[in-house]
This record gives sequence, C-alpha cells and structure tokens, in this order.
Amino acid sequence: MSYLVLARKWRPKRFAELVGQEHVVRALSNALETGRVHHAFLFTGTRGVGKTTIARIFAKSLNCERGAGAEPCGECAACLDIDAGRFVDLLEIDAASNTGVDDVRALIENAQYMPARGRTKVYLIDEVHMLSKSAFNALLKTLEEPPGHVKFLLATTDPQKLPVTVLSRCLQFNLRRLEPAQIGGQITRILAAEGIAAEPEAVALLARAADGSLRDGLSLLDQAIAHAGGALDAASVNAMLGTVERAQVGALIEALADGDGAALLAEVEAMAAFSPDFGQVLEDLAIELHRLQLRQLVPSLELEATRVDTDGLAARLSPDIVQLWYQMAVNGRRDIGFAPSARAGFEMSLLRMLAFRPDDVGASGQAARPATVATSPATAMAPRATRAEAPAEPAKVDTPAPPTRAEPTPPPGATAPPQAPATPPPTPATPPLAEATPSPPRATALRSAEDWLELVPSLGLKGPTLQLASHSQFVAFDDGILRLHLPAEDAHLRSDNTARQLTAALATALGAPPQLRFEAQPPASGDTVQLRQARARDARQQAAEADFRSDPVVASLLGAGGNIVPDSIRPLPEK
Repeated sequence: MSYLVLARKWRPKRFAELVGQEHVVRALSNALETGRVHHAFLFTGTRGVGKTTIARIFAKSLNCERGAGAEPCGECAACLDIDAGRFVDLLEIDAASNTGVDDVRALIENAQYMPARGRTKVYLIDEVHMLSKSAFNALLKTLEEPPGHVKFLLATTDPQKLPVTVLSRCLQFNLRRLEPAQIGGQITRILAAEGIAAEPEAVALLARAADGSLRDGLSLLDQAIAHAGGALDAASVNAMLGTVERAQVGALIEALADGDGAALLAEVEAMAAFSPDFGQVLEDLAIELHRLQLRQLVPSLELEATRVDTDGLAARLSPDIVQLWYQMAVNGRRDIGFAPSARAGFEMSLLRMLAFRPDDVGASGQAARPATVATSPATAMAPRATRAEAPAEPAKVDTPAPPTRAEPTPPPGATAPPQAPATPPPTPATPPLAEATPSPPRATALRSAEDWLELVPSLGLKGPTLQLASHSQFVAFDDGILRLHLPAEDAHLRSDNTARQLTAALATALGAPPQLRFEAQPPASGDTVQLRQARARDARQQAAEADFRSDPVVASLLGAGGNIVPDSIRPLPEK
C-alpha cells in the first residue's frame, strides 16, 4: 500500500475538525441549518488554509444521504465518495489548466442537467482568478442565475484579479492565516496519533516555518520525520530548516549587550559551520528582541519558556536600545539580498547594532545617567568636542583707553586756543560679584498614601520600574526608610534592577536615596497608582458614553431601534 502524506491523511472531513476559520464555519453552518444557502460562494486566502477542504465539506453537507445539514454523517455512500474524490456530482475544476472560454461553455452546458446521484450539483473552481476575461464573461449569466440544483464554490489566492462583476455575484469569505499556536497544536495531535515523539521546541520551529499555512506545516512535518528517522528534536529540525537554535540567538544578544565584537563574530563563525539561512537568523533575532521588549514593558504577560535568558537580558538592556536593535534586524532581513553575500549582510547588521547606540548607553547596554554640567548659553550651542565648563567668576578684561586725538599746530603768530585740563575718563564702578551658590533641591514631602499617589506619576518612570511603583502600596516613610507593600500576584515586578532604578528616581524627589523595604502585611487602607488610574479611565469612559447617548441625534436613532457597537465609543484625549 502506498504511503499517504500527512496533509491528505489528516485532511478534515467535518467542520468540527477544521483548525481556525471559525467565522467561516459559523456562517456556513447557519446557512445549512436554516436552508438559506446562496448559489455562489467565494473562498479567498493564502495557500493551505482550508479553502478546498471547506468547499468539499460543504458539498458533503448538501448531498449527505441522511439529510442536508451542517454535520454530514461521513458514513453514507455520498460522503465516502466525496472524501475519495469520486462523487460524480462534485466537479472540481482547476482554472489554472482550464482557462479558456470553451472550457467554461462546456461547464455551462453540463450545469443544465440534473444531478446523477445527489441532490445538488456542486462546481468547485480552484484558482478561479486564472480564468481569461472571455471565460469570465461567459460564466457571468450562469453564475448570477444558475439552475436550482447547482451551487458554485470558487476558491482563489488572489481575489484582486477577479472582475467586480464576479465578486458582486458571490458571497465572499476570507480565510485567515493560521497562528503558529494553532498549527503547533494540530502538529502535536497528529504526532500523538502517529506515535512519534517530539520536543516542544521542534514543534514550535515547524509551526513558525509553516508561515500561516497548515498544509505547509504538515508537509514540513513529513520532511522532518524523514530527516530525523524517528523522534523529532530541535537540533534535527533546525538542521533541516537551515535555522539556528534559540540558545545561539541568545548568545548573539549577550555579546551585543557586552559590547564584545570578538565574541559576536565567534558566534557567527560557529553558526556558519551549519550553513544556516542568515536571513532567517535575523528574523529569529528580531523575534527574540520582540520577546525582550514584551518582558520589559508588559512584565505581567506570560511568555513561553526558551533557552534564552529573557529575564536577565531584559534587566540588562534599556528598552530604547532593544527597539533600535529590532529595527536594525528587520531592516537587515529586508536588505540581505542586496549584500555581497548573505553572511556579509548578516555580519554587517550585527556590527551596525554594535556600532550605533544612543550616546548615553555604555557597553553594558544600560542607559547611564548623564552628569550635570553648568554651561553658559554660548557653550551649550558649541560642538561637544570644544564644550567647556563656564568659569565660576567671569575673568576681568582690560578695556583699552580711547586713542588721543592730535590737535592741529597753529600757524605762526596765531594764538593757540586754551586747552581744557586733561582729566582721566571716569572709571565705571564694578559691582562685586556674588558667587553663585546652587540652592539645594527642595525635598518632596512623603507622609501619607496620598503623597505617594501624587509623587509616582511625577517621577518620569518607564517600563518595569513604573509598573513596580504603580502596583506598590505606601505603608510609611521614616528615617530614610520607605516601606511599601507589593501584592503577591505582582511580586514578579520586583527585581534588583527595578528596585535600584526606583531608588535612584526617588532620590531626586526626596533629597536623598531612600532605603526600600517591601512588607508582606498590606496597610490598613491604601490605594495604588494603577488602581486610581484605572478608576479614572473607567470614569472618563462612562462619561463619554453618557455624553454620546444624550446627544439628540443619537437618542433619536436609538429610539428608532438603532444599536451602539460595543467598545466603539472612546473618550477624547486629555489635554
């Protein structure tokens, strides 16, 4: 017996077995159950997302011998013949091979005859956009007013090429690309049924490589099983796909975080030994940077466990440099085809990340706090290389005396005019200069929970540090010790890095760095910034909805039976 590939062996035979596409299944099921079945359907979407499969299940639902409905029995002769591809009243036409007007005329002539076995004659035209213009014109009349026993199911990956006259005659359903989690779940179920062991990371690699197409994912699974010769592991799948392990991608980010060019190129050399797809490696790098940014800015989000030290890197790197590196990885992936070689383009992308970073980011990747330098307005505008501190007191500058005017010599016998006595020019009084003594910053009072709630938004915190402060309750502040309470569900927000950054921010406001202590016992009464802001947002939302409903025009429309789409009202941004 010949081997049946997994994509055909595990093709869904009922709507309930489909992966994703719930919006299409729901619409078709309702139409079948109520008997309100349109005569022409158009299924659009990328390859391998279920267009032909849905059409075949739909044909079974119309011709099942146990009655039409959304759940064909799958056991009668009609269902079995449709599954086997030999049902005479299901005519599958490949428009890529039958593009001419003569082919369409033959189809139209055949449509006039009653079904040979079933209740409905179904025409499934795949890649319908490949039909010629004259073929479309010949099909239009029949497509608009077919005989009652005929249904047209059209499928295409490129609906933009269809004439609007065809689109207007069909009910159109757009099938979505599948998420990696959906593809991975189906691959896991198939491996369990086939009795093949697999590492979760290997399944995740196949799901991501499928690029939204379940059929492509199952074809890759077939290839991976043949390549591994048994159980699937991440190393064999990486070798087959030309990708690299997550740990190697993490090593690249570690070298970048350390600013270690030698270690960075050593990792590239180790990767090159396996001849990877360097464009795919840049894509993997962008994925890991995306995960780092999620950990930094949305720490409450659950992320899948990988071999990359996501938490450690997220604490070491500043969010802005992660954004910068992500953009460089994406641009490098796009431009790698223009490089002299794929490896050269890959290396230059990494070296660009190593070379270009914000001025205030050191080799560790952390943003350094700039030192405050008192400069005059003139020096503030000067280039950085020539900028100098302004002197404490301005230097005394000698002003040259005005030149003496030479008087003309009188002629002989003439009397010289009387000369005014020479008096020195008055010397302007120079007021004494008082030394500029900087006044100490005024410390913010922090005596109550209300003071804490007003202080936190003014600190300019970002990312995980802002999350830590916003979820903490004020307990007390005495003798330089700031006692806070962090609920157990938010304990993940507290780390050495976030506590250190919060202390540094509070030092400026309080006049000195406080000593933070987190206590297990919550205060008798107290609020958090996060809860207060959430209540304020809810109040603004309710006010916006009330204002909208009170509008006379809206009120009249609601009175006439109109409805407001949920979550469609947004308050105006605060000024």
